[in-house]
Amino acid sequence: MQTMIQKITLFLAFVLLCSHVVFASDPDPVLDYCVAIKESATSNPSCKNSSAVTVEDFIFSGIKIPGNYRQTGFSSVAVNSNVFPGLNTLGMSFVRADFDLDGINVPHFHPRATETAFVLEGRIYSGFVDTSNRIFAKVIEKGEVMVFPKGVVHFQMNVGDKPATILGSFNSQNPGLQRLPTAIFGSGIKEELLEKVFGLSSKDIAKLRKRFAPQ
Repeated sequence: MQTMIQKITLFLAFVLLCSHVVFASDPDPVLDYCVAIKESATSNPSCKNSSAVTVEDFIFSGIKIPGNYRQTGFSSVAVNSNVFPGLNTLGMSFVRADFDLDGINVPHFHPRATETAFVLEGRIYSGFVDTSNRIFAKVIEKGEVMVFPKGVVHFQMNVGDKPATILGSFNSQNPGLQRLPTAIFGSGIKEELLEKVFGLSSKDIAKLRKRFAPQ
């Protein structure tokens, strides 16, 4: 009987541990809000004195107009606690993405957040690839929403006849962003390895490195 109780206790402890790992994300706030002090240069900024907080701390106006996508065909403006201190500790962030005709948001992923993407204007070929290399993609139009699970590679391309805009929301204050072309060709991975993996010449790799070098 004692052995059975010990086994059940061990099993329950294991389940609780797994639940903690599965559901772990941004920590729950211990205050109603913690408006970050902009001058704070740490990863855990101090909170603005609550008596000095105003409604303006909870409003952001930096994405009212499209970004400059003319040079590359794509522009994104991140809305996080670095530019919008009122988001600090609230476990969420935002992005506005604008596409020129044929503009592309290259394959990328967010290691710490699920993203929901709302099409504000235009028609976007949008999708993601899961860890079994199964693709889920289709053209989504104005008013439609697509979700990208946390950590999976996803992408978008404007397939309409006019510029397009997506508004993306993340369930993390700091979702992270890894663009695959930049990670592969802009990070300094040994050229010999890239030649063998992709079957490219050194000249081709040099072109790609120049194109995807971090800005």
